[in-house]
Amino acid sequence: MALDSSAVTKQRINSPFRKRGGIPSGGLAKKEKLTGKNILNNLYLAQLVPAALLVLIGIVVIWTASMNIAEASFPRHLLGIGLGFVFATFMWRYDYRALANMTNVLLVGVVVLMILPKIPGFGVSVKGMTGWVNIPFVGFRFQPSELGKIVTIFLMASVCAQYNGKVETLKDYVKLCGTLMVPFGSIMLLPDLGTGLIILVIGATIIICSGAKRSWILITVLLLIAVVALVVVTSMIPGIPHILKEYQMKRLAVFLDPSVDPSGDGYNLQQAKIAVGSGGFIGKGPGNATQASGRFLPEAHTDFVFALFSEEFGFLGAFIMLLLFAWMIFATILFAMKTENTFSKLVLVGCAAMWSFQVLQNVGMCIGIMPITGIPLPFISFGSTSMIAQLVSVGIVQSVYRHRTKAA
Repeated sequence: MALDSSAVTKQRINSPFRKRGGIPSGGLAKKEKLTGKNILNNLYLAQLVPAALLVLIGIVVIWTASMNIAEASFPRHLLGIGLGFVFATFMWRYDYRALANMTNVLLVGVVVLMILPKIPGFGVSVKGMTGWVNIPFVGFRFQPSELGKIVTIFLMASVCAQYNGKVETLKDYVKLCGTLMVPFGSIMLLPDLGTGLIILVIGATIIICSGAKRSWILITVLLLIAVVALVVVTSMIPGIPHILKEYQMKRLAVFLDPSVDPSGDGYNLQQAKIAVGSGGFIGKGPGNATQASGRFLPEAHTDFVFALFSEEFGFLGAFIMLLLFAWMIFATILFAMKTENTFSKLVLVGCAAMWSFQVLQNVGMCIGIMPITGIPLPFISFGSTSMIAQLVSVGIVQSVYRHRTKAA
């Protein structure tokens, strides 16, 4: 069901996506002097508090992981949080509504971010995937696709907001789906299936909430199922080009039958389950995760960080963490339902969709209900670029709240 929206206040021009009704910009906010007295009035604490608590949990988890895992650099994790806080603060102060009229810039920007690692001289291969870029002179690398998720949120919200809550024709719906295929197709050139799935979920959620008909959505889902089945079947036939890589097929096989590939992804899944189960109700305590310290649990500080946390803090700790995620996500959704500006609604929906899918996928793969992918757990997993992107998304929600009275 589409989210309700307000009347259009400004028409978009000079854009290949122009549609009658345009995109409501809401007008740019006048600069205001922030003081200690009114800062709290410009913060959406219902979303900010659980996000901050999750960051604190992540600090504890990575600190304990750094005791036994050399790659889990605690100072680097803190650096990512510090940079993320700076960019989130900038985003909070910035009037995000200016991006509603920058569709073409956003479209070009997301493509550049997704394919940047493929440009000769820029890309860096890490663990077999070329998805990182080195920043000269500072010895720091970042993953452009993480920032591409944020740009995708603004891109799809900008395009979909032009329809003012109702996509009336199939041609318009196909145009929106085609726009979503641009960032998805770009990231699949690396290829990065995990990030590609996040991009699809973000875009699909925004399109659905922009007023697309249920029949069109159902047909699209059926087509996607047929395409996925075709891709899987053809990837099993020798002698023809395979879309899925061998390791991706193994991960799918392990998801269907955990006993497959016992020395590879099957081993990873079994160790993750052991870590989650061995935590019991209250856990073994910080720094006492034997699966991680014994190096039985692979990528304990990144992909399988939920398993590490569950072993240390048990069912109770995992339950509290998931409650914080639910609090943050539902607070964002409730805020979206109260917001009248269409662009603002869709931006909030995009952020909530990104967090929801990443939590579902990361937690799900640790307990065997989702296939194994390299999707980080927001605010918890080690990774500076991921942390920066997640904190920027918090800043986006806060920016929407700060400009709420002017956006109606």
